[in-house]
Amino acid sequence: MDLRSAFDVPAPAVVLAEGEFGTPHGKTANGIVMHSELFDVRAVVDSTAAGRAASDCLGRPDAPDVPVVDSTERALDLAADAEAFVIGVAPAGGALPESWVADIETAIDAGCDVVSGLHTFLSADESWRSRADQHGVRLFDVRKPPADDELRVADGRVDDADADVVLTAGTDCAVGKRTTTFELYRAARAAGVDAGWVATGQTGIMVGAHRGVVVDCVPADFAAGAVEDMVCDVARDHEVVFVEGQAALTHRAYSGVTLALLHGAWPDAVVLVDDPGRTGREDFDRFSVAGVDAERRLVEELSEATVAAVSTWADDPAAAGYDMPAANVYHEDGPADLLAAVRGAL
Repeated sequence: MDLRSAFDVPAPAVVLAEGEFGTPHGKTANGIVMHSELFDVRAVVDSTAAGRAASDCLGRPDAPDVPVVDSTERALDLAADAEAFVIGVAPAGGALPESWVADIETAIDAGCDVVSGLHTFLSADESWRSRADQHGVRLFDVRKPPADDELRVADGRVDDADADVVLTAGTDCAVGKRTTTFELYRAARAAGVDAGWVATGQTGIMVGAHRGVVVDCVPADFAAGAVEDMVCDVARDHEVVFVEGQAALTHRAYSGVTLALLHGAWPDAVVLVDDPGRTGREDFDRFSVAGVDAERRLVEELSEATVAAVSTWADDPAAAGYDMPAANVYHEDGPADLLAAVRGAL
């Protein structure tokens, strides 16, 4: 999916983050407010955080000064020129909460396109399609997989791409692979490198990746091919392609998608993302984190990539015990330090 071509970037937008802004479950809304090149967020809807500063909710003093309000009506009063209404939370099960129906109706009636990461596809419902048509707006279901005739197995054509390919991998889920990918991309652009990036989750697509697919919605046989197609597309126009990783090769629940990404992107370099204080896997009490050394060994055994650096949560990366360059992307020079390590490896 390429949302960039669908909007006049950056498009003024309202983000729905009801009950979750600034929490891990609101990571899509959080990422859009902090990083989106696609949307210019004018207001966030979260009645539980209304009146608080976005920087306070996100724990980031550098966050944009976006008002948090208690209703979609109030948000649209503040952002009368909003072109998009972005659903920035995926609730448990991915279904559309009944309490959000009125918010979406209000946004459509106000002339906003709706960008949704729900498992429930609004565009598959005749009543939503009819309402959208009535008001001349579009429904974007970000989690919708490519059509069957667009799917194929990977065949190695990525080997012919002229661009360098850099993949973020991780030691677990929810360790910051999307953030690291974006910060590397932004640091490269700031350094004058012609860089593009590929998203493999909904947040990255909404932030404004040059190409993206929610890879866990793609049938397993075709996941590597979908990634390969996107990398090849972006490589035609850019010198370096950064690819967002998912999960971990040692993660028993999700390693299949991780391997599909590694083989589909077939990167020249990999940046591992790690939380050194995490010993158990997020949401999987019986699974332990295997660690950086195990992931590095598998990446280099299963591909021809060099693991160039670690993007770490450690406050003092130099003292964290890694035997390769390490940096924290939330530190002022962190992204530039990681980029330097990547360029050295390339």
